[in-house]
Amino acid sequence: MVYEVALIHVKPGEEAAFEAAARQAVPLFQRAKGCSGMAFTRSVEHPSQYRLTVQWATLENHTVDFRESEDFQAWRALVGPFFASPPEVQHLETVFVGF
Repeated sequence: MVYEVALIHVKPGEEAAFEAAARQAVPLFQRAKGCSGMAFTRSVEHPSQYRLTVQWATLENHTVDFRESEDFQAWRALVGPFFASPPEVQHLETVFVGF
């Protein structure tokens, strides 16, 4: 399992519109090859800052299968207009779980 974690800065005042657009994008992830879940979280201290976490079976499911798909283009068309800057993306693997 690989976790894609994207730090997204949204233009101030556009948070509600961004969240609505992100909700519309859920089916794009649901049908993506190797995607087993996703979550959006929002910073309490910085309400224009979000984190998107997506669970992928493999790194390539994100970097190749999804990123080269029409669904990725649709995702960016939905949420891209709200970005204050390009998202910062990392891919993480679980080392261990404490509980």
